[in-house]
Amino acid sequence: MDEEYKDQTSPPRTRYKVYKYLTVALLFIVVFFSLGLIGVETTSSSSFCSSCHEMKPEFYTWKASTHSEVECVKCHIGSGTEEYAKAKANGLMQLYKKATQTYTAPIRMPKEIPDSACESCHDVSKREVTASGDIIIPHDKHKNKDIECIQCHNGIAHGKIADRKMTFQNDYEKWDSKTGTSAMGDFKFTRPDMDTCIDCHKARKVTTECSACHTTGMVPKSHKKADFKTKTHGKQAAENLKKCNQCHSDMSKEPLVGYDDLSVIESFLNNDQVQAKQKNHYNYAKENTFCADCHNKRPTSHDSNFYNNHGAIANKNQASCQACHEVKKSSASSRNQVTCSSCHPSKHSQKTSWKETHPISLEGVTKPSAKCYTCHAKVSCEKCHK
Repeated sequence: MDEEYKDQTSPPRTRYKVYKYLTVALLFIVVFFSLGLIGVETTSSSSFCSSCHEMKPEFYTWKASTHSEVECVKCHIGSGTEEYAKAKANGLMQLYKKATQTYTAPIRMPKEIPDSACESCHDVSKREVTASGDIIIPHDKHKNKDIECIQCHNGIAHGKIADRKMTFQNDYEKWDSKTGTSAMGDFKFTRPDMDTCIDCHKARKVTTECSACHTTGMVPKSHKKADFKTKTHGKQAAENLKKCNQCHSDMSKEPLVGYDDLSVIESFLNNDQVQAKQKNHYNYAKENTFCADCHNKRPTSHDSNFYNNHGAIANKNQASCQACHEVKKSSASSRNQVTCSSCHPSKHSQKTSWKETHPISLEGVTKPSAKCYTCHAKVSCEKCHK
């Protein structure tokens, strides 16, 4: 037996202990990595995001969105090991902020969703027309101009709830599936609207013509009637100017203020006194450059005899004249340089008749005479007094 033991490096009991420790160590390593893999998989699931009550608004809006079948990590973590490692490290930092209550509310993404995340599912080169069948959106052209997906589709998964101030600390407990569905129910927060397109087109000096984006031209039936321009469009504007403004505001080359809510009264200074002026369709005709294209043209009714008859016509409906003309040139709202004050000075329109304050008696005088021209310039007077 002694000879047999001489050939061994250690006694059997010692070797047994070594094997035992190696087995335990190997088992520990296997369990550690298994738990690690399970942990990584668990923390990468969308349901894990909702385990933090700070993420309840984002979780329940995502559940109600069109992207509810796409895991959060597909969009919020970039591809590659490096991006994945950064995301996990950031997760530990967020865990620390949660424990110490040092996070910032409302919670916002540290960076925008990259196009690569969208393109892992969507082929933008083949997306030309939206589901409505009317709107033309050539995604490839936008891509070629370096317009990122998120610039138009930033509310697709969460309905812009941070911008809507719905993610503060006292709101977390209010969130559930019903709240998420309600928050995502209004398309103006989840889909790009026309204002998004128009603002971008104007900034980039791209056409804003209806036909550039709509296959139908978007012309209402009422606008196709033969007498629409000559007889009815002014009446329709008077009845529902806010509806007109929904489309025609985007056609103006200059911004329009005060027409989104016509109950708002515009205040302006005049002779150091604050006065109120209600915006109406006559103001709109002068301020919207789209309308001015027609309203600055001389109407057919303004023929050679119009000058002699315009006073009587104006007295019947003076307000209609203001669709093109100003009473006096007091603002830049009208491009038409012909104003009432061009021929009718304000001193002629005072409550006290100018004839009463005239230094020379004008009793019985009904028209200019040679006596008038001893003081006044005949050429100037005859521009109006003929």
